[in-house]
Amino acid sequence: MRVASVFDWRSELGELHARLGELFVRSEPRRQAGLYLEGLLSAVERKNGWQLAEHLGDARPWRTQRVLSHVQWDEEAARDLCRAYVVEPLADREAVLIVDETGFLKKGTKSAGVARQYSGTAGRIENCQIGVFLAYASGKGHALIDRELYLPKEWAEDPARRAAAGIPQAVGFATKPELARRMIARAIAADVPFAWVLGDEVYGSDRRLRIDLEQQERPFVLAIRSNEKLWSMLGGRPGQHTAAALAAAVSAEAWQRLSAGAGAKGERLYDWARVRLMRLQQPPWDHWLLVRRHPGKPDQLAYYVVFGPADTSLATLARVAGRRWAIEECFELAKQEVGLADYEIRSRHGWYRHITLAMLALAFLAAMRIKLKAAAAAVTASGKKGQPEPDLWSISAQMKSAISSAACNSSPA
Repeated sequence: MRVASVFDWRSELGELHARLGELFVRSEPRRQAGLYLEGLLSAVERKNGWQLAEHLGDARPWRTQRVLSHVQWDEEAARDLCRAYVVEPLADREAVLIVDETGFLKKGTKSAGVARQYSGTAGRIENCQIGVFLAYASGKGHALIDRELYLPKEWAEDPARRAAAGIPQAVGFATKPELARRMIARAIAADVPFAWVLGDEVYGSDRRLRIDLEQQERPFVLAIRSNEKLWSMLGGRPGQHTAAALAAAVSAEAWQRLSAGAGAKGERLYDWARVRLMRLQQPPWDHWLLVRRHPGKPDQLAYYVVFGPADTSLATLARVAGRRWAIEECFELAKQEVGLADYEIRSRHGWYRHITLAMLALAFLAAMRIKLKAAAAAVTASGKKGQPEPDLWSISAQMKSAISSAACNSSPA
């Protein structure tokens, strides 16, 4: 698609600027925050203070950095704005909430929450910060809607480090699943429409999270480890058995080859089976262990604990489990295209501010995709030759080109 097809992007971005601007009292920081957001969408290679300032025509990064540090504005209200901005065009009762974490590699010891800890991004223990995120995904698209900075115990128990990084006294240690529960609770309180909650083993192995969702009658498909013990029948006897043991007892006839959704190379086909779990559920709810097996590598298994409507088909569960990839694309796109990991600030509130603005930039791309898809559909309906359906990567490239072109045709403020 050509840059010209990004119709009236300035109007859409201006509307988002106006909504964000309501969080600021003074005009100068309001304008600077809008420029920061636009800079995140631009072709600037790294979206840190210096390079964003250079993009905006400033000789020094102070005005840009003040948006994250000293200017008074409510990053929690900005989070709520981001959630609403995402859900408005993507809303679907069959949507899913996806919780996951990502690492931000850092040097030194002073950035809030930084520590030697496992980073799934790096695949090993690194000096990093960990952010826990909530994504919203429907058939119309996906984007990030909430975030929490994980604070390791050594940080939570160190008053000097806390004070230096601006961590409020009310903020204590919380596990990653606890942070996930808070974000899911906020989404529910905001009446975000969704059908399922998804997450990996970190969250699926947390019984408090599972019980909390069950009590609220919120269906979930959460990954668990092979050694997770679950109440079920095995060998004709009830008891607690590992997921691996229950899967090993599944008969050959019980496996079905089903799609986990379309991928880059077509349908993602796996063998699936489920085992009913013994819980105190009441109709219309039920519990299962869901197992995924690689067709060509039968020793590669993935396990999920499921709570949902009793009439849910195995094919539906396979499709739902396969939707967790959406948050991985959100992370990849946000880091590569809108500078999610490019911040250079040590304070806790600075982290929340940059991350929230990057999430808003990602949300803008998702909203533009909806409009472009509608425009492309209208062209096709008129009988003219249609264009390929836009993806977030192509829209980001178009936006960078459009913003760069607009910058070349204007003088610095």
